[in-house]
Order: sequence, then C-alpha cells, then structure tokens
Amino acid sequence: QVQLVESGGGLVQPGESLRLSCAASGSIDSIYAMAWNRQAPGKQREPIAVITSDGKTNYADSVKGRFTISRDKAKNTVYLQMNSLKPEDTAVYYCNAAARRMDYVAGSGSWGQGTQVTVSS
Repeated sequence: QVQLVESGGGLVQPGESLRLSCAASGSIDSIYAMAWNRQAPGKQREPIAVITSDGKTNYADSVKGRFTISRDKAKNTVYLQMNSLKPEDTAVYYCNAAARRMDYVAGSGSWGQGTQVTVSS
C-alpha cells in the first residue's frame, strides 16, 4: 500500500497560482490512477483531476482549463498546478492512489492527509 503526503497548500489571492505536490512512498509507475480530490466546508469531497498509468488525464468541469495534473516518475510525485484560482477553489486537497480501476471508482486505495488551499482577497 502506497503512502502519500500532500504539500504546497497555502493562502493566495484570486487569480494567483499554486502547485500542490503528492509524494508517494514508492514507485507510482504501477499505480492505475493518481487523483486529486478536494473538500470544501459543508460540501462533499469531489474528484477534480486524475492521471492514469498510461498518462491520460481528466478533469472536473469546475477546474478544467485552469488546473493541470502531472507526474514525475523519478521522484514518485504527482503534481497539481492550479492557475487562475478562485475563492470557490478553497478546500482541503487530497491525493489518492488507486492500484486498480475498481479502487479508483470506489474511492478506495491510499489517501494522503490533505493540504489546505485558501483563496481569498
């Protein structure tokens, strides 16, 4: 089971950028999917970006065109570049590693502790 640690969160103003990192304890090359999820106060946790083992990516409509998920296999790290941040992006961001497709669909697998992102003027 992969252990994950998120970092890079913080306080930024609307329109600014942040890059989140998700460091894995082992190789991510064999992982089916690495995903970023977020949860805002009073809202359900939602998936916002995913990258599969073959390099394919997908995004939630709410972040499409602004966020980019990428991976660095050598560093066993997945990143989330967040541009043009909006107040509604404020949430705790979590990294998820799914060894298999069904793990991803079920929201199971490994989860990090989360990193807080606050977008406010």
